[in-house]
Amino acid sequence: MVEEKPVLSTKLWQPDPERVAASNLTKFIGEVEIRWGVSCPDYAALHRWSVDEPDKFWLSLWDFTGVLGDLCDEVVLQNADQMPGAVFFPNARLNFAENLLRQRGNTPALMFRGETGIERTLTGAALYDLVSRIKQAMHQAGIEAGDRVAGYLPNLPESIAAMLATASLGAVWSSCSPDFGTQGVLDRFGQIEPKILFAADQYFYNGRATDCSERIREIRAKLPTVDSVIILPYDTAEPVSIDDPSMTSLGQFIEPYVAAEIEFQRFDFNHPLYILFSSGTTGVPKCIVHGAGGTLIQHLKDHVLQTDVKPGDRVFYFTTLGWMMWNWLVSGLAAEATILLYDGSPFYPDGNSLFDFAEQSNMTHFGTSAKFIDAAKNARLNPIKTHDLSSVRTLMSTGSPLVPESFDFIYENIKTDICVSSISGGTDIVGCFVGGNPIGPVWRGEIQAVCLAMDVAVYDDDGQSMVGELGELVCQKPFPSMPVGFWNDASGDRYRAAYFERFPGVWCHGDWVALTENGGLIIQGRSDATLNPGGVRIGTAEIYSQVEQLEEVEEAIAVGQDWQGDARIILFVRLRDGDSFNAALCDKIKNRIRANLSPRHVPAKIIAVSDIPRTKSGKITELAVRDVIHGRAVRNTEALANPGALDHFRELSELRS
Repeated sequence: MVEEKPVLSTKLWQPDPERVAASNLTKFIGEVEIRWGVSCPDYAALHRWSVDEPDKFWLSLWDFTGVLGDLCDEVVLQNADQMPGAVFFPNARLNFAENLLRQRGNTPALMFRGETGIERTLTGAALYDLVSRIKQAMHQAGIEAGDRVAGYLPNLPESIAAMLATASLGAVWSSCSPDFGTQGVLDRFGQIEPKILFAADQYFYNGRATDCSERIREIRAKLPTVDSVIILPYDTAEPVSIDDPSMTSLGQFIEPYVAAEIEFQRFDFNHPLYILFSSGTTGVPKCIVHGAGGTLIQHLKDHVLQTDVKPGDRVFYFTTLGWMMWNWLVSGLAAEATILLYDGSPFYPDGNSLFDFAEQSNMTHFGTSAKFIDAAKNARLNPIKTHDLSSVRTLMSTGSPLVPESFDFIYENIKTDICVSSISGGTDIVGCFVGGNPIGPVWRGEIQAVCLAMDVAVYDDDGQSMVGELGELVCQKPFPSMPVGFWNDASGDRYRAAYFERFPGVWCHGDWVALTENGGLIIQGRSDATLNPGGVRIGTAEIYSQVEQLEEVEEAIAVGQDWQGDARIILFVRLRDGDSFNAALCDKIKNRIRANLSPRHVPAKIIAVSDIPRTKSGKITELAVRDVIHGRAVRNTEALANPGALDHFRELSELRS
């Protein structure tokens, strides 16, 4: 049973005709119409065609974006009716790194800033040369196609170079950010048996430097397959101090080699490129294997068509190497953009750090999380008055639902003339199901559009498609960035169980969403975290959108508690400094929820806590809290940025009555 979700009909932004005409999407539509003799007067028509004719769409995208590879023939899709089982570009061959190293001149390819003010820039030529030297050193160290290479690294330019060198050899890259604890790293890298580990000497967060040497030694000791540990300097102006003879600095590793032309061996379209890890807290992370071709062409679509990235643009996403948005960001190099990297806390020394970076770098695409927008709103930042953001055309948000009030904040306090592209997909597809439409309007509270060639629908419990009601986000046809499989899952049973068990032959993503009459989409959280009082499913984001507007509330998390044969809603709130929880505030919260949502949304209990657990990518963890309040063990707490926060939810007397 589901509740109807009303359409949010306030239009906040519309691109002007000049912007529409100059967009990559408009140019692509023109080429499609001429090549295939079809009429696509708007985005909706192009989307229908892309879903109905996926072979023609992906072939057109290959040509439009200039993929470097051997197409061999125009067979784009085999076993199109099988999911899983469909194969894209079965005879094509390419090298992922070759496609990202197109820029060989003096234009910046990577611009880096650390929270402490450390900066460096690599031109296209300098990046190419660095990759060439790392590749030669890795080849000499015995790395071959199919071997695994791991990165335990901050968001540095050299981290990207190490990944590209790995991909150039046909080896498989996997990474974690350096804030992962030893066990969290071992839970991930221990499954995939890497031969080389790249790590950094230190990292910074919120003004604090952390030396990584002891943790690297602990990890190395428990990864017997690692033959070499290469230490990257966080600050290249300072020498790397290494007191372990089994480790070497990046400078020492590549010192014998002179930059030369890279011989790019081309591999099958589905040759493994990345291993990404599920970030949940329900056991050892799944090792999700993504192919080079599917990742490349999906990301080119996301960047070039959905986000209108053009050569020379400067694209930023606030991310770490522990989040798939890093992989997504780096692919902007294939669109010949300059990639902007920031490492550290986005609120150090204050909340203006990212806006300072945007102004000073002439950023064109500003990518962040919904939680950062919420934090900027709560901090009462007003960059529209304090910063020159005239270069920024697009603001992207992901990680959790961007609530309607955050749309308001962006247009009122950041920039009025901007395309707000709330996007959503995930580690599972290393890309997006829904995202931006640079030639269409932005509606308050809505993701703009279903992405091209993604046959997204919303199903009820019986597998019937719906519009305007909440249900399961599904994809009804294959797409290139479906995983190649899971690591150590030769039968494919775990892979099929993860996505295709609920609705056979259809990808079930696990998001609780509604399609709108505007052609957009509203996400209300993960479907396995939905609340279900009295059999009515409620998305947690609905509650957060109301509660977090209150002055007293900094953040909230809602879970369902099994109670007397049913489920009841428990709402935990973290208050602003100086505010205290009392009966009056409790009534204020309940009254707001009742008035703006419904009586069914009103929590049975509201409890104040001093911290709320979140993953390292910033997502709050309803499932972990739900396990704690039911007395169940929470596994894989290494996925949490602040696992100690779970202690605030244990054995609460308020939950026993």
